[in-house]
Amino acid sequence: MTEIKRRTLLAGMAALPAAACSEIADTGPARSLFETVEGWHRGAHRALAARQALAPEYAPDERSPDIRGNGSISVDTPEYREGLANGFADWRLAVGGLVDTPLRLGLDELKALPQRTQITRHDCVEGWSAIAEWTGPQLSALLDMAGVREEANFVIFRCADTLYGRPYYESVDMVDAYHPQTIIAHALNGEPLPEKNGAPLRMRIERQLGYKHAKYLTGIEAVASFEDIYDGKGGYWEDTNGYQWYAGI
Repeated sequence: MTEIKRRTLLAGMAALPAAACSEIADTGPARSLFETVEGWHRGAHRALAARQALAPEYAPDERSPDIRGNGSISVDTPEYREGLANGFADWRLAVGGLVDTPLRLGLDELKALPQRTQITRHDCVEGWSAIAEWTGPQLSALLDMAGVREEANFVIFRCADTLYGRPYYESVDMVDAYHPQTIIAHALNGEPLPEKNGAPLRMRIERQLGYKHAKYLTGIEAVASFEDIYDGKGGYWEDTNGYQWYAGI
């Protein structure tokens, strides 16, 4: 990814009012940014809010007593059961696709990177919420290590779990991928991530609904489009149940 494109994504449109959006869309790198916008909800949400605005963060005493598991609460494969038994000593997170330097990182390597801890609210599409503390490296750090190429527009999250026989996956655009609160969490409330919450790794996409926060993370893939990925809509629930791809809150 070029420095110009990266700075455009990181800066977003934080300093600009919504009324200026149509004017910006006709200029420079912003045109390609607008061309990736899909659907009224996504466009309206980001026209009214700064692209890099932070989700609210909370005090430790505001944390919920329990963070329920939802969707998959385990992975029924020999590899996962073995990993669970040995503390995921052999678990590897692959970073690939449209990158210059593919990576395979173990938990110790991920924990050795600069860490971000944030106490945020998880909002489920089913209507419940919970506040918890999450810790892990920022996704942007891994993308920079791998060297994301200019033609990459999205990041796919590959997972070890399946629902109804189909692998779970999710995705975000580069704006959310480089958001400072987008992290690869390995700890929940100061302890290793529990099985029901996606051990050993899960995504935290703090400005989107819970189904975007992929669990049991095995791979991160930079792609130009979703065209050849399952049904081409960018996520498991988007493909199977017609959920919106951009689930901003």
